[in-house]
Amino acid sequence: MLNTLVAVCIAYALFLFAIAFAAERIAAHGQARWLRSPAVYTLSLSIYCTAWTFYGAVGSAVRTGFEYLAIYLGPSLVLIGWWWILRKLVRIGRSQRITSVADLVSSRYGKSNLLAVGVTILAVIGTTPYIALQLQSVTLSFEAFSAGQVILGEEKGHTALWVAAGLALFTVIFGTRNLDANERHNGVVMAIAVEAVVKLFALLAVGVFVVWGLGGGLSETLARIDASDLGHWRIDGGRWAGVMLLSAAAFLCLPRIFQVLVVENDNETHLRTASWAFPLYLGLMSLFVVPIAVIGLDLLPAGSNPDLFVLTLPLSQGQGELAVLSFLGGFSSATSMVIVAAIALSTMVSNHVVMPLWLRFAEPGATVSGDVRGVVLLARRLSIIGVVMLGYLYYRLSGGGEALATIGFVSFAGVAQVLPAMLGGIFWRGASKAGAFTGLILGFVVWNYTLFLPSFGPGVLMPESWFLGGPLGIGFLRPQAMFGLTDMDPLLHAFFWSMSVNTGGFIIVSLLSFPQPLERLQGAQFVNVFEHSTGPRSWTGNVAQSEDLMIMAQRILGARDAQDLFEREAERQGGRGPLPDVTPQFLETLERELAGSVGAATAHAMVGQIVGGMSVSVEDLMAVADETAQMMEYSARLEAQSQELARTAAQLREANTKLTRLSVQKDAFLSQISHELRTPMTSIRAFSEILRDTAGLSAEEKTKYASIIHDEAIRLTRLLDDLLDLSVLENGQVNLNLRQGLLSDVLDRAVAAAAADEAGRRLDIRRDRAAEQIVLHTDLDRLSQVFINLIANARKYCDAPQPRLEIRVRAGTRLAIDFTDNGSGVAAEAQDVIFEKFSRVSDQKAGGAGLGLAICRQIVTRLGGDITYVPGRGGASFRVSLPAELAIAAQ
Repeated sequence: MLNTLVAVCIAYALFLFAIAFAAERIAAHGQARWLRSPAVYTLSLSIYCTAWTFYGAVGSAVRTGFEYLAIYLGPSLVLIGWWWILRKLVRIGRSQRITSVADLVSSRYGKSNLLAVGVTILAVIGTTPYIALQLQSVTLSFEAFSAGQVILGEEKGHTALWVAAGLALFTVIFGTRNLDANERHNGVVMAIAVEAVVKLFALLAVGVFVVWGLGGGLSETLARIDASDLGHWRIDGGRWAGVMLLSAAAFLCLPRIFQVLVVENDNETHLRTASWAFPLYLGLMSLFVVPIAVIGLDLLPAGSNPDLFVLTLPLSQGQGELAVLSFLGGFSSATSMVIVAAIALSTMVSNHVVMPLWLRFAEPGATVSGDVRGVVLLARRLSIIGVVMLGYLYYRLSGGGEALATIGFVSFAGVAQVLPAMLGGIFWRGASKAGAFTGLILGFVVWNYTLFLPSFGPGVLMPESWFLGGPLGIGFLRPQAMFGLTDMDPLLHAFFWSMSVNTGGFIIVSLLSFPQPLERLQGAQFVNVFEHSTGPRSWTGNVAQSEDLMIMAQRILGARDAQDLFEREAERQGGRGPLPDVTPQFLETLERELAGSVGAATAHAMVGQIVGGMSVSVEDLMAVADETAQMMEYSARLEAQSQELARTAAQLREANTKLTRLSVQKDAFLSQISHELRTPMTSIRAFSEILRDTAGLSAEEKTKYASIIHDEAIRLTRLLDDLLDLSVLENGQVNLNLRQGLLSDVLDRAVAAAAADEAGRRLDIRRDRAAEQIVLHTDLDRLSQVFINLIANARKYCDAPQPRLEIRVRAGTRLAIDFTDNGSGVAAEAQDVIFEKFSRVSDQKAGGAGLGLAICRQIVTRLGGDITYVPGRGGASFRVSLPAELAIAAQ
């Protein structure tokens, strides 16, 4: 049976891999709508039901009666009665690109990384024992099947190590495929949803077997329940209320729940379905808990572990297949919790601990594309492994003993310390960073002193004398009877004191302190998120910083994603170039994109290092101080007008500088054109006079002089043709010869015509022919003329030792053809005039009058497209953009 169980576990793990991989593939092809349905979202919330509830609910029923229901009523209360809180959290999460519960608290209080670190440490400490509990449940279930055998050929503790290693591998593969936490983990979420169905089906199957297979039917089972001690409805009102409130707080604050509830939420309307469907799911999970407990007490030997009744009852009756199904249900409960918790905690650790340290100690000036992205991915993967292995280490050090039996509630009380800062932050504008930090520290210390350390037992991590007489003999400081509360349940005692000092410190210090400007702006955005869902416009910059921002974005997002983002923003602003103006709106968008990868606090710090300025919008000012809204609005409008005038003045200065350069180039052009015209005409005149006036020339000399005259005439004709062509194009007198043809054929002709110089030296050209299979309906000859000019320029002006030109085609809303060489590129001061008819790329290498790019711009404009220079590509890079309606995929 044990070998079969191991094989089933491996097959089930492979099945989950296949589910996750298929979901990732479907999402990658843009068909993920059904993956983001309300049903999948609701099922993903089932990670609340861990092995502690799958197995432990029955054990809890045996020990404390119906108290286990309070653990289910807490989340149900949140989803049904606090739906408006969840909707607000989800809206904030989407508008602020929140990546974790630590990121939420950090972003609310001025994007303070210190607060984020505090929440992260608390979450890791609170969740690590819970992971150990899941590993213990899997190990105990293996022991139930082993009947004294050696498990997996190793001592029993190694079972947990194998499980931990497998879960870490799965989470690394499917939890770090996308760096942006707002790009949903479709594979993981779908696997969690499948596991939710498996554990529900398994528990219902065992319940049906127990009631109708062992209990003799529904009526007889109910009679057995009435006759047992469990049939007596005993309720400790204070304990029930405390456990319900604790469960409700944990449902909002647990990192794994926050991950699926807020971060993975793709549509806040899914909450409407979850508000009734998830309580129904919890009801079905608890439906057969009491019957299984009662029948287990009747049929199993005295002393049997009630936490394993769900598994041992089928085994005792020879129902091996049902027992395996029950094992898979418990296995699913444990693995889903560990996977999502590891993803959430790794995001918090990498964003708020690793990245700030790396950015602080990294060498300044490192601008390798994607280098920050690589560090973040590595940090998250190592964090996942570290978090899971910390759980395994805790399990081994504790020995899987009684200390783990209550660790579920201990973890609940620990992570609940985030609740005052969270709820206060989204409903109270006056909440301050100092208040949140004070409350969090006080709550953590009291929780640690009154519950976490005592959970290991007297004499382990806390002296036994402290339990009896308090530290230094101060009796009212006893960890489980502080200030004379001796008759209170230890769990409720710790929860009461930790939340009281936490909330009190948060409120008092917030009232005594004054929030910083960014805190107040963030507070206005959070509290009034439904009126101000676009986020605070907190930065302003200038044109000179645009390239620095591009370099920084490339380091985090990667070159391709960063360039696409900047080009979209430039197009939205109506600009012709690839770099947008550094406006507050653009910087807001950029900061949010970066926040999805490295967290709000780190993204804010990185943008601040480059931009450094701060501005306040009209809406933000009105939200912060309604009583002075009129004055602030007037001030903000004056500031906006001032900034607009400053931008206009800067544009005028740039235009004046450009006109000055063009004037100088015009004079140089007239001088050059005079020289270009005079030289061939002088040669033609001189040699024609020799032919006319010199007698006795040999036939060889006549041929030589006639050839010179012919070559110079061709040179003169070519120059005049360029001037005439440009004049015709500028006046709009050209007639287009529209016809259909393949883009690849046009490029073939251009490469054949311009890739080699007169000496036969060829330019190394790299192309992707598959991407070029696009049918065009345009003037193919004119388009070929543009391509020839760009290829010839690359051949003539690329100064690399081994010149290379890459031609890349990208189809989208517009067809883009990029020509990028590996040279030093065009100087920054010349990039805005290279398409003017008085400009040349290089005076040193110019072989003509500098009309080529001007002609190209006129041609592409006549074809309904655009040609631009793309900076930041290393070498010179030109982009020819054509309307999408002129290009269709080749059949």
